[in-house]
Amino acid sequence: MSKYVPDVVSHRWVIIASQRLARPDQKGKGKKVCIFCEGNEGLSPTEVFRVGKGNVNKPGWKVRVVTNKYPITDYHEVIIHSPDHKKNIEELTEKQIENIFIAYRERFSFYRKSGQVLIFCNSGEHAGASINHPHSQMVVIPTQINLDTLAKEPLNNIVQDTKFFTSYCPDFSQWPYEVWVAPKEGKGKFGDLSDEQIAELAAVMHKTMRQLKKIFHAHQLTDMDFAYNYYIYPGHDWYLRIIPRFIHRAGFELGTGLNVNIVDPAEASLELRGIESRIVSILNKLKKKVS
Repeated sequence: MSKYVPDVVSHRWVIIASQRLARPDQKGKGKKVCIFCEGNEGLSPTEVFRVGKGNVNKPGWKVRVVTNKYPITDYHEVIIHSPDHKKNIEELTEKQIENIFIAYRERFSFYRKSGQVLIFCNSGEHAGASINHPHSQMVVIPTQINLDTLAKEPLNNIVQDTKFFTSYCPDFSQWPYEVWVAPKEGKGKFGDLSDEQIAELAAVMHKTMRQLKKIFHAHQLTDMDFAYNYYIYPGHDWYLRIIPRFIHRAGFELGTGLNVNIVDPAEASLELRGIESRIVSILNKLKKKVS
């Protein structure tokens, strides 16, 4: 069982989850059996949901959700993105991303009365992934726990503008090329999305992640592979926040609580719209002359 420990001064919380120490790590050498791959369903923890065909703990699924054997909280599940062991979300089809978001919505709705439902993804070693097979996670946090999570940022530096969503790089971006996706209407929660909205959100995610990977390889700010985190805000007036790991955080950030962003969000938004970086600087110079 996990233990919640409050800090009486800052009112922040720490979760002590010593069972996480026993998690498997696929980053080492040697061939290991992947319990998330199709055909190995019997090796994984209990299946609780799937998108696709087939019986429980049998092949045929497109997206599969299982309980987490090493939970952070009392309710902790793993959303396996696809049967493909190597394809991360930026390499999947738009339809498969839609299947993933359907699974997110259904599990969010299942637990919404049990606490604060946080859905998140760690992709790549730099982002904290310990298992190679692409997956996301869902945890439920008690309502009395104060989450130190950002409220939705104002719409600035817009990247995409669709029927239901706006993607943008907030002025307050803490990471290079950080992208937020927010619904245009309503103050509801993520679990309230319709099928049509889910399909459009998948299309925005598909385009955004592919462009982020393209930018990453163009600049190569780190010697590690393309990695990122994203999460869905658990409360009302929700958003999806994507944090590509182009850089490392170090002592200054840890010691001060301040984040250093080496890329102007305005320039990041232009690159994410497909405008080459060499043109971005020219556009910014022109913009300054006009103003």
